Amino acid sequence: MYRTHTNGELRLSHKGEMVTLAGWVQRVRELGGMTFVDLRDRYGLTQLVFSDDMDAALNEQVNKLGREFVIQAKGEVLERSSKNDQMPTGEIEIKVNELTLLNAAELPPFLIENETDGGEEIRMKYRYLDLRRPVMAQALMLRAKLIKAVREYLDNLDFVEVETPNLIKSTPEGARDFLVPSRLQKGSFYALPQSPQILKQLLMVGGMDRYYQIVKCYRDEDFRGDRQPEFTQIDCEMAFVEQEDVLSTFEGMVKHAFKKTIEVDLPDFVRMTYADAMKYYGNDKPDLRFDCKIVDLNEACSGTEFNVFNSALTDGKLIAGIVGKGMATYSRKQIDQLTDFVKEPHRGAGGMIYLKFNEDGSHKSSIDKFLTEEKVAELKAASGAETGDMLLIIVDKESVARKCLGDLRLELAKREDWIDPKAWSVFWVIDFPLFIEDEDTGEFTFAHHPFCSPHQEDLQYWDTEPLKVRAQTYDLIMNGNELCSGSIRIHDKEMQEKVFNSLGLSAEERDAKFGFMLNAFKYGAPPHGGLALGVDRWVMLMVGGTSIRDVIAFPKSTGGRDLMMDAPAQVPQASLEELGVKVVEV
Repeated sequence: MYRTHTNGELRLSHKGEMVTLAGWVQRVRELGGMTFVDLRDRYGLTQLVFSDDMDAALNEQVNKLGREFVIQAKGEVLERSSKNDQMPTGEIEIKVNELTLLNAAELPPFLIENETDGGEEIRMKYRYLDLRRPVMAQALMLRAKLIKAVREYLDNLDFVEVETPNLIKSTPEGARDFLVPSRLQKGSFYALPQSPQILKQLLMVGGMDRYYQIVKCYRDEDFRGDRQPEFTQIDCEMAFVEQEDVLSTFEGMVKHAFKKTIEVDLPDFVRMTYADAMKYYGNDKPDLRFDCKIVDLNEACSGTEFNVFNSALTDGKLIAGIVGKGMATYSRKQIDQLTDFVKEPHRGAGGMIYLKFNEDGSHKSSIDKFLTEEKVAELKAASGAETGDMLLIIVDKESVARKCLGDLRLELAKREDWIDPKAWSVFWVIDFPLFIEDEDTGEFTFAHHPFCSPHQEDLQYWDTEPLKVRAQTYDLIMNGNELCSGSIRIHDKEMQEKVFNSLGLSAEERDAKFGFMLNAFKYGAPPHGGLALGVDRWVMLMVGGTSIRDVIAFPKSTGGRDLMMDAPAQVPQASLEELGVKVVEV
């Protein structure tokens, strides 16, 4: 037996026991003739002590120890004279009388500690070393604990865990597919699933009633901190349900998982419509851990001699703002930085107007000469600003103004430290539009995917004002991140064909891409709905991280590469020929 206890297990209650530990050497310290070794495994750290009167053989072994050596140590549990309340085992130490070197180690390329000196690329290249860092081990253990809690909850509600295939037909789902050539059917390709969407709907047609799967999904898209080419979902579907059934079921699941995993009791989730999210926060996944809503100011800005306001009111543009609490002390340089922020190309504002309400009762604005005292008071009242605040105003078409103010709201929260890192904001956004219009082409496409059921009361707008048609869709938002997306599905063949027609799919395209699904609907599809939650993002938020790469055991880099295995890589020409794939040099 290599060990009797782990390195995070021993306490003062074990005093006097003879124990055997094993693990990696974190560090070696010599102090006053004594040698101290911190021994690490994924459970924690234990301090080993080697006395100055140890025999020569043991002393020789200790002198050879270096970082990351794998050792076994046997000895007695003692009470530490100098206790360390920063570690669970800080009240004890092991007086070692027998040491076995299990494996020597080269000096690692970075410190195997939470505060490491290794950059992300080198840590990903030596990921097996990075995983030894306690923060990484804890993230993966929390991930396993979360999935266990989810399975426990769903199993208790009679959900059936079903595995769906990874080699499927390419279907349009909003991103590029990863394609896999077929050796037996040369010239044909499988696709790796972006989600099991169609398959789980067919499971409902098949009578499974309640399904879930912890599933790998794949999207060939550009990468950011919260995206990977392969990612993990908790994928779920229910038959004979309405929207409220789905929301209440999975609200319960999220609450259960929070309690089981990090011992947090979440309050009941509020519901916010998509229209209100866009109106008050400028995006469909607002962070509600702090206030600061967007306020419409068109009415309050009428009756001035400021041409920008007057033109906006004439042209149907939006005048809106947000209130920076306590920000009347901002310098011109700080305001210029915020102006540059909203003018960045991906936001596109032409500029920003500010109005300070100073503590002494005075005011200062970038358009002072156009504002009477009465107009300043009106703007203060309309925006809800108070003395000491600053009102920041954007004038533009509505989509640009709300986008800019939504981003600016988040930027101010970071600058002014408005967010409590221990707070949780978890709520539903509902009633997304069924269709969205491409601003460049004017063509309609689906907002989520083409299987979302519309609200029956909105069908009156289908032919005349399709952008008014709301879908029975819902997203779960966690601390300003989309954690989950789902919908009540279309289960009627004629309605599904109607959606495909609205998207401009010909009968031939429809049958080629979705014929098997429409055919299944002929045989009695039940009303059904579901959702999928992103495991990687959920764990990232629970550990307070900013990148899902830090909660995935073996992630890809920002360029989509596996730096450890050096993938993707070229394969022999013979293998490509066998698959019927010809490489053309560009």
